[in-house]
Parts: sequence; structure tokens; C-alpha cells
Amino acid sequence: MSAREGVLGGTHYRRSGAGAPVILIHGVGADLEMWEPVAARLAAEHDVLRYDMQGHGASTKPPGPYHLDGFVDQLRRLADGLGLPRFVLAGFSMGGLVAQAFALAEPARVERLVLLNTVFDRSAQERAAVEARVREVLDGGHEAGIAAALERWFTPGFHARRPEAIDAIRRRMESNDLPAYAAAYGLFATADQALAAQLGCIQVPTTVVTGAEDRRSTAAMATAMAEHLPRGRCLIIPGQRHMTPLEVPRLVAEIIAGRTAAIDAAAQ
Repeated sequence: MSAREGVLGGTHYRRSGAGAPVILIHGVGADLEMWEPVAARLAAEHDVLRYDMQGHGASTKPPGPYHLDGFVDQLRRLADGLGLPRFVLAGFSMGGLVAQAFALAEPARVERLVLLNTVFDRSAQERAAVEARVREVLDGGHEAGIAAALERWFTPGFHARRPEAIDAIRRRMESNDLPAYAAAYGLFATADQALAAQLGCIQVPTTVVTGAEDRRSTAAMATAMAEHLPRGRCLIIPGQRHMTPLEVPRLVAEIIAGRTAAIDAAAQ
């Protein structure tokens, strides 16, 4: 289905399909393009909205520091402006942190929550690794970390089969506005800790998903997150690393759509 694209209040968005609404939030350093394989599979039955978070893509890039409240307000204004009072909300990586914060602030608006490859209550060692990445960006070493990130995010098989997809992500990372990226990464480095204590307040049905081989958004994190959620369920996808929306878009789309048979199959 053809997509409708626009900018509303400084937020760049893309919308396609018709039916029950779904909103997709990308990860730090990425943009709405990462959702296209998933959106293409959802659009036959859903009104699919994806957008660039502030500081990313073609959305506005206010000066830092950034706070979760600002990302929640961005989503609220976008949903209000596009006439979406209630929707399924799926967030990937940092987008999963924004999705949690939105569900805490606006619980009546979230029909279901899907948290993909999302960090949870990092250990001191895990937090040190991501804080080192923030310092690397601030010290001008942004490009040096991209190759290492791409190796962590994608399986060797995907690297071999889809080099053009890897190159697209690489170009996206290289083109980031560095002050905005550093501000967003600084938030990403710390926001999981504050949210961990509030997870028990999220009452909407929530599916937590990650790859069995994701080194930063680990299976242990996903399992613990689901256990802290009153209506949480955890799915660990065998053989996958971080970028599940690009590597297994059909499965991710079916999980977001809430198709029980696909979810049950993935859980086995």
C-alpha cells in the first residue's frame, strides 16, 4: 500500500494501510526507515504509523540534554494531531524505553505494548559499556564504533545475504547529527534504570521480545522485564541478535499484530 508522509509539529512521520492503528518507534541512531519491512507486512490490516524521534532523521533536533518526558510529549502530540486516541505501541531498543514511558503516562491510550530488543535495569558493567559509547561520540570517535555495532546487531548470515541492508544502516549512522545523537544516547544510557522501578505500574498486555544472541538487550533482561510486568509475556527468538525488525520482519509483524499462533510458535 502507498504511504502518506508528512511533518507535524516538527515530527517527520510516515503512515500506510488501514485498520486498527499501530505506532512503531525506532532505536537510537536510526530512523523510521528501519520499520519498512515490518510496516509492509502490517499495512494490509493495520493503520501503521512510524516516525523519527526528536534528534533523529528528518524530525527537529533540539539541543540536549534529552529527557524521556520530551519523547513522550512528541508521541502524544503526533497521535493527537493525526487523530489516534488509542493504538498498539511497539518500540525497538531505545524506542522500547519511550514506549514504556508513554504507557506509564497515558495508559488508556495503549491497547497493547510490544517491547523489542529493549534494555532493562543494566548491570554496572553493562552501563559502563554504553556510557563509554557516549564518551566515544563526544570525543569524535563516532565512526569508529559503527562497524562494531553492526557486527553486534546482525547475524553473520544476514551480513552475507543482505550487504545492502547493512550499508543502509551504516550510512544512516554516519549521517547522524552528532550533538543530537550524543544527547539521545546519553538518555538511552540511563533511562532503563529509572523505568525498571515503575514497570509494575504498566497494566496493559505487554510482549517482550529479544534475540537469543543479542549481547546488549539480552535474553536475561527480557525475561526479567516480563516478570516485572503484571501482564507481561516474554519471547526469545533463537539465532537472532539485535536487529530483529530487519532480520525477521514477518515474525516481528505477526507479534505486533498479536497473532497468537505465530507468538506461540516463536515461544517454543
